[in-house]
Amino acid sequence: MKPRLFEALMHKDGDQKHAYEELKRKADANPFLKRYVAMGLKEGLFSDSTNALGRMHDTMVESAWPELIGRNMIQVMPTSEPLERFPLDAGAIAYEYAEGAVVRLSGKKPTKVDISTDILTESGDEWTKEFSEDATWNVMDRMVSNIGRAVALKETQKIIALYAGIADADLAGGAVVAGGAAVLSWAGLLALRAQVRNQSGGGWNPNVLAISEMQSHQLLNDDKFIRSVYLPSNQTDINQGTIGSVLGMSVEVSTEIPNGTAYAIDTRVASVMLLRRDLTVEDWYDAKTGKSGVRATSRFGLGILRSKAVAKMTNIKTTLT
Repeated sequence: MKPRLFEALMHKDGDQKHAYEELKRKADANPFLKRYVAMGLKEGLFSDSTNALGRMHDTMVESAWPELIGRNMIQVMPTSEPLERFPLDAGAIAYEYAEGAVVRLSGKKPTKVDISTDILTESGDEWTKEFSEDATWNVMDRMVSNIGRAVALKETQKIIALYAGIADADLAGGAVVAGGAAVLSWAGLLALRAQVRNQSGGGWNPNVLAISEMQSHQLLNDDKFIRSVYLPSNQTDINQGTIGSVLGMSVEVSTEIPNGTAYAIDTRVASVMLLRRDLTVEDWYDAKTGKSGVRATSRFGLGILRSKAVAKMTNIKTTLT
């Protein structure tokens, strides 16, 4: 789920829209924002302060998006609530009945998982009044990009830590899949996927393979992913060095996943990310010190719903061959 750009954001009434309307009123009081607007007008990039905020927001979003890979590993749901309760249907049962008969409803009482949107991420940069007065457009635009990437990276780290925190006994199969100190291969992927598919009482279908950069390169070194005689090679882009999908799982690669570890996840049932406030630009100004700047923030909640829909492989070889 990609954060909305400024134009789409301002067409929907919500916390972010109100925040930007308030930020617009503060533009003249914040030295950084004032300089940002002035230099953007000078460069002919926008015509007023509203467009300036739009440019700032869109720059942050576009810079953050490549680092928001964690959102591809989890089901993302927007919310306006501080807490949501998810009942887990332990096992629905179907019956055959004749026309006019009464349908019998039964099944286990569902357990519940509460997820609070209490995770706050923030990244900012502050400048002195003198630095803000002399800053060029390229410097300020780069700063906005940097804070966007930083807050997005923190979000991805939190999502990966969510899966890493699942106890081994609670994973699919009741244990991790042993990598055998060997490189990740086609056989290893089959074993990882089968751990989720064969889960007793679930039989989930993993749709995401989350791996580190080294494991990605190990697959790219496997004949089955690079030689045209093998079907998996159709999903490999040699020029980009990427693998799109395999065994029905989109391949998500992140340096934040530890080398030697891989996950197969059915994101439709395994976990949820409740997004209370998506990436937003906020101002920062300390009148006493004269320092000012901007910060990127977000607010969300994370929770595991069905840990048995997650398989984990460890002890994979940490070198290419």
